[in-house]
Amino acid sequence: MGAPRAAHVIRGAAALVDRDDAREWAEQELADPVYREAEPTLFDRVAQAIGEFLQSLFSPNVAGTGWSPLWTILAVVLVAVAVLVAFWIWGRPRGERGSQAPRPAALFDGDARPATQLRREAAAAASRGDFDAAVLAGYRALARSLAERGLVEERRGETAQAFCPRAQAFFVRERAELQAATDAFDDVRYLRRAGTRAQADRIAELDARIQAARPDRAPDEAFA
Repeated sequence: MGAPRAAHVIRGAAALVDRDDAREWAEQELADPVYREAEPTLFDRVAQAIGEFLQSLFSPNVAGTGWSPLWTILAVVLVAVAVLVAFWIWGRPRGERGSQAPRPAALFDGDARPATQLRREAAAAASRGDFDAAVLAGYRALARSLAERGLVEERRGETAQAFCPRAQAFFVRERAELQAATDAFDDVRYLRRAGTRAQADRIAELDARIQAARPDRAPDEAFA
């Protein structure tokens, strides 16, 4: 087909399509999702605007004037605000939150004093109103006395929660009180909650009852 004839055919085809049809076809084509996906999102526009603004701040010539330290300060403030806003919206990184979780404390923390000395410390602390120390020393006196009686073996690094069920095996009727005393110890020791007189007195009374009580089983049965 020669060039004059091809041009004639094209003009003929174009004549068959009026202006309204051409506009409708163009609108339908532009409505295709492919074109909409290619358009920048609102987030893209905001990010681009912020980037252009920050770039203008670091430009050596802003609004026809020379660079000023004020622009540097303003840029630093804007970055700090952006970080604070992101922190407020999304919070701390997940790994950091996990690292802040309290770890259970060892029961004795290397304290090798006998039960009688720990009881005296607990009583002295309670008399001066230091109920944190009274709770800790009182519970340790209870635990140390069971080891001294050959009932519950002390284990290096053991927590109060691990010690509790082994003590409960010997004094079943005191199961609930032993758990309450253990929870009070943990609250004071590593959750940093303030001890109370009621907690200190309750632990001391429990210790006295267990001293006078006969174990529900022999040590060899418990360790079997």
